Amino acid sequence: MGEFGLIRTAFLSKLEHQIERTQHLITLIPTDKLKWNPAPDALRLCEVLGHLLECMAGFCATLYAVDPARLAHFQRLREQPVNHCCEIDEARARIINYAEHIREGFALLDDADLGKRISTVFAPEGEAMMTILLGNLEHLINHKYQLFFYLKLLGVRVGTADLYMLR
Repeated sequence: MGEFGLIRTAFLSKLEHQIERTQHLITLIPTDKLKWNPAPDALRLCEVLGHLLECMAGFCATLYAVDPARLAHFQRLREQPVNHCCEIDEARARIINYAEHIREGFALLDDADLGKRISTVFAPEGEAMMTILLGNLEHLINHKYQLFFYLKLLGVRVGTADLYMLR
């Protein structure tokens, strides 16, 4: 990998940091609070975990769309539930599995692929892969913060170092 993989590598590194911090926050969830929510119309904590799985699945779907022949086995991921009331162990194991698929997909990319147009539900005419990946990253970060905030409301001692990998 020469200079043609710098952007891809930097993005993947940032994504892996977000995944690691998400996994860390999941370990802090009090197991007896999985059905808790901060308000009657808010997601329960277990549903936030299920939604985090959807965030991860979005990256895999994007990678699959760029190279469906070599990533045909990613289709099996679509059969798994997301947006459901998810147990802690299931969330952690599935996030590890998604992360492995994400690394595999990124290994097939070069920076030029990030400009390829991909058709999505939100943009049937297509948009740049990098734009989709950035949207997926934003989605993951927002729900990681939601998990952080829920933990704070539950009285779990969390702070900046739980959200970010400080260097």
